[in-house]
Amino acid sequence: MPTIDLASSAVELTRSLVDIESVSGDEGPIADAVEAALRTIPGLELLRDGDAVVARTRLGRERRVVIAGHLDTVPVNGNLPSRVEDGADGRPVLWGRGSVDMKGGCAVMLALAATITEPLVDVTWVFYDHEEVASSLNGLGRLARNHPELLAADFAILGEPTGGEVEGGCNGTLRAEIRTRGTRAHSARAWMGENAIHSLAPVLAILAAYQPESIEVDGLVYREGLNAVGISGGVAGNVIPDDAVVSVNYRFAPNRGAAQAEAVVRALFEGFEVEITDLAEGARPGLRDPLAQAFVAAVGGEARPKYGWTDVARFAALGIPAVNYGPGDPSLAHADDERVPVEQIERCERGLRAWLRAPA
Repeated sequence: MPTIDLASSAVELTRSLVDIESVSGDEGPIADAVEAALRTIPGLELLRDGDAVVARTRLGRERRVVIAGHLDTVPVNGNLPSRVEDGADGRPVLWGRGSVDMKGGCAVMLALAATITEPLVDVTWVFYDHEEVASSLNGLGRLARNHPELLAADFAILGEPTGGEVEGGCNGTLRAEIRTRGTRAHSARAWMGENAIHSLAPVLAILAAYQPESIEVDGLVYREGLNAVGISGGVAGNVIPDDAVVSVNYRFAPNRGAAQAEAVVRALFEGFEVEITDLAEGARPGLRDPLAQAFVAAVGGEARPKYGWTDVARFAALGIPAVNYGPGDPSLAHADDERVPVEQIERCERGLRAWLRAPA
């Protein structure tokens, strides 16, 4: 079984985690290693659900925070084992699958769990599985269903890559299929049919003309988006098609609920056949609580909005304000050249350490 040395630095812990291959569905070895390492820390209560590992302090503090990160990655493509090289600016960069998304964040969590035994708040450390695949398999979602008491907290931090900056909440996401129907005919006698693909033209015109809103929510401005992300139709090279579909993705600000987001899409495409195929609400910034404000002050910088959807929405659904905070450029997540500046790992560790040791 792979082992993790908690006496190592957060950077070395990142390398250790990256070097344990953990593509979604194969998180067992890394979950075993994380659990074994956490069992060496006095005063932590450990629980395991599948390949999700939860470790909690029980210090009787007035407030509790959850700090969470996922252990799985997308498939490896020649980017293991890890390596450290100097970047263009001469400073060291750690390369390897998962270094950005999100083993750097998980390594920081392990380093802090091992060295801060008397935090100013009680802490629940959550290392979970199956984040990179279907939502129904998500380990954090499974914990919320099976053991919601394990996630009970006043505030949550998700170690998603944010370049070491605080990103509050997240946009919601909706996917829909806009369908048009026609009548098949031989293309040599097109007048005898009705072309479903041609009937998509007004749908595309609506999308091209759409002006996304920028909406302020609790002090952060979220930019929305509505875009065609796929189009299909056609039967054969000599047949007028009787069916065509545009797939649409709507990213909506977290002031809108699921019903409101659906209403926006249905109103825009009134008169067309609309099927909602996926819908997940976002999360408000979660920065109004004094605990959250102390966190932002401790890590430095200014909070900004998260435009993509993340698992902070799962905490929001439980009534827990949550933010994203972790090392790594999110645009490099899943890339074959995935890499994280060593300085960002160290900066995130310093920020979280300062917060957990300071009065909240």
